[in-house]
Amino acid sequence: MQCSWKAVLLLALASIAIQYTAIRTFTAKSFHSCPIPNPVNCSLSQDTDVADRLCEENPTFPYNLSRKTHVLILATTRSGSSFVGQLFNQHFDVFYLFEPLYHVQYTLIPKLTQSKSTTDRRVMLGASRDLLRSLYDCDLYFLENYIKPQPVNHTTDRLFRRGASKALCSPPVCESLGAVDLHLEEGDCVKKCGTLNLTLATESCREHGHVAIKTVRVPEVSDLRALVEDPRLNLKVIQLVRDPRGILASRSETFRDTYRLWRIWDGTGRKPYNLDVTQLTTVCEDFWNSVSTGLNRPPWLKGKYMLVRYEDLARNPMKKTEEIYDFLGIPMDSNVERWIQNNTRGDRSSSKHKYGTVRNSAATAEKWRFRLSYEIVAFTQHACQQVLAQLGYKTAGSEEELKNLSISLVEERDFLPFS
Repeated sequence: MQCSWKAVLLLALASIAIQYTAIRTFTAKSFHSCPIPNPVNCSLSQDTDVADRLCEENPTFPYNLSRKTHVLILATTRSGSSFVGQLFNQHFDVFYLFEPLYHVQYTLIPKLTQSKSTTDRRVMLGASRDLLRSLYDCDLYFLENYIKPQPVNHTTDRLFRRGASKALCSPPVCESLGAVDLHLEEGDCVKKCGTLNLTLATESCREHGHVAIKTVRVPEVSDLRALVEDPRLNLKVIQLVRDPRGILASRSETFRDTYRLWRIWDGTGRKPYNLDVTQLTTVCEDFWNSVSTGLNRPPWLKGKYMLVRYEDLARNPMKKTEEIYDFLGIPMDSNVERWIQNNTRGDRSSSKHKYGTVRNSAATAEKWRFRLSYEIVAFTQHACQQVLAQLGYKTAGSEEELKNLSISLVEERDFLPFS
């Protein structure tokens, strides 16, 4: 049976199309050829209009062979993560983002903090990994899936804590700043810079040599395995931990309504019958699981993981920061050194803002010993005894021992990076 000339032509065109598609597939870097959220990849519910618009408007970025170092600060709330984030934010060649996963959480699961659902956690983590992958690729357009209301012409005034990122508050992202604005306060950034142009932010990201992201919304390092093993990323994880007793004291002071029952116990000496102890035990369980993974040194974490205790950083910030940058293979510049000198020797009045980073770092690390009653400390020590021992935190056997600062409750430990 002979084929008509039309059939032969159609077969030839189809073959050319297939070859072209294959070439594009193997030469494009984009982690997402098109960010189409769907239940299968645990992202947003299907929104075909938004997805189609993103596919039409967003460019596909070419593969970047420069091997940027991508840094993820893995922490929990009130563990000193804002302080650590600034150690990267101040670096001239680091593009830093403060908690971009906030948008994932509050779009997908607005009440995640009250939810213990395994399904909710899986959905959150799947979407978070997708977003992190895109952000490390300097594809900030992918954030538009989670910012409400939807950005118009890639501009928005709703990015969470934009002012915590120097890169988003300086040229070329913000052209309205002058020489006097070099040390712009976070709250002044939005006032002076106006809405955020994600196209300019994307360009700024590409111009920086490295990308660092801080998050308190990924519970364990094992949740990041897919990203750590991704050959297109050069991802290194800095896991920040802190004494759970210090975390509890800081959260009780900062989130007064959420931790109201803990405050009642602290003030009255009577433990409320309906106290939510998971506000403490979840932190300890996540620390235990994550640190156990890191210290077991699985092959997939080799050269990718460093454990940092907040107390060690607070006591000797310059030395510890140098160790961190040495692990990352990034030269530490004078901007970081200057920031450490100016922001770790503050007085009491310098830390009024709950997310502030100007303080006497060594004193702050010990402050919990005077904030918590001994009864709560003893309860915490019992509930978290495994992780306290794992991380080298000593228990206080009496109220006198608790308040005596000449008795250190932190063992000398050297958690060497897994290299």
